[in-house]
Amino acid sequence: MPQSDAVDPDATIAIVGGGQAGAEVATQLRQNRHQGRIVLFGDENVLPYMRPPLSKAYLAGEMGADGLIYKAAVAYEKANVELRLGESVVAIDRNAKKLALAGGESLAYDRLVIAAGGRARKLRVPGADLGNIFYLRSIADVEQLRPQLQSGRRLVIVGGGYVGLEFAAVAIKRGLKVLVLEAAPRVLARVTAPEVSNFYERFHRAAGVEIRTGVAVSGFSAREGSNDVGAVLCGEDPAIEADFVLVGIGLVPNMELAKGAGLAVDGGILVDEAGRTNDHEIFAIGDCAVHVRHGFLHRTVRLESVPNALEQARTVAAVLTGKPIPAATPPWFWSDQYDLKLQMVGLSEGYDELAIRGSTQSSSFIAFYLKDGYVIAADAINRPSEFMASKRLIGDRIKASARDLADEQVSLKALLAAAAA
Repeated sequence: MPQSDAVDPDATIAIVGGGQAGAEVATQLRQNRHQGRIVLFGDENVLPYMRPPLSKAYLAGEMGADGLIYKAAVAYEKANVELRLGESVVAIDRNAKKLALAGGESLAYDRLVIAAGGRARKLRVPGADLGNIFYLRSIADVEQLRPQLQSGRRLVIVGGGYVGLEFAAVAIKRGLKVLVLEAAPRVLARVTAPEVSNFYERFHRAAGVEIRTGVAVSGFSAREGSNDVGAVLCGEDPAIEADFVLVGIGLVPNMELAKGAGLAVDGGILVDEAGRTNDHEIFAIGDCAVHVRHGFLHRTVRLESVPNALEQARTVAAVLTGKPIPAATPPWFWSDQYDLKLQMVGLSEGYDELAIRGSTQSSSFIAFYLKDGYVIAADAINRPSEFMASKRLIGDRIKASARDLADEQVSLKALLAAAAA
């Protein structure tokens, strides 16, 4: 790594984004002994918090707001990180190296890290502005949704991805009547094999959730005498009555600030393996960043993953302080639904062979995805110890036969040992 990548030890580093990625890069910079000013801006007037539990434990009331907080206030105090919470950055002046704030103030920076995250993708159909149509991305969203979770109410969820299915699992336990509408032929179609999708569809239906796939929402109609949603419209099909609706159709990366400053964007803010944008003094990390060439995957990709965001944060902190860049690792994710712990590692896109270890008729199995004989991804349901071995199989780019992977008499550790021999 060229020494010029390291910033002057007394330089001011500004971070735009109050999520886990922004919090991590701020504290890592200080841990790496950066001596200069570190300023973190967050749109929400709350300490940086973890978003994955919003649709799981926090929504279910199993976790309080304090449990969401990523790092306590004392961590920023000890690291001498200036928290500017509830303050929005509205523009970047790259020539003057200044940030313009919504309140009219400006702040000069030497290096800038954009960790702006993303926002819920809106459903653009007639009636989408009616009341009682919700999205789930923030603490405030959950606070609006919780009063709706009353037994007997009719909930329609648009989108059979992780957020939609996690919300369905919480709602059905509360005694609601839950219907999931998915435009694709199956739930989780973008990220899992049909066998895994079918498993989750069966499990949800057994719990009482109704799932309809291959259904596109064309609009919403209001309840008579109200401005709240009363029905979901799906083309020529009969209208579906609803007391409220949750839309979970993905995330839009927040790249407007970067685009307005003339940074290169294409489905997100383009960055290299070190997190640099096309401006050598500006970096981007997390959900808003697109790796032009991901260090492990070796292709262009934008990852919506907390572990990826944290890895990028540590990489940028290392670059800015003249430390070696940590080795890139395979991306991994997780989802909690009912008593099912789904842990995923790698990306299954383009696989040419599938091996199922265990039975999809049980609630404990692993789906291994192979390409050209290499293990490229795995979906583990309730198999945490074997998931750890799976991460190594993928991270070390191990070749294995589908027969051995599916045979529970062949330990994954033995496959790792054989590959290392």
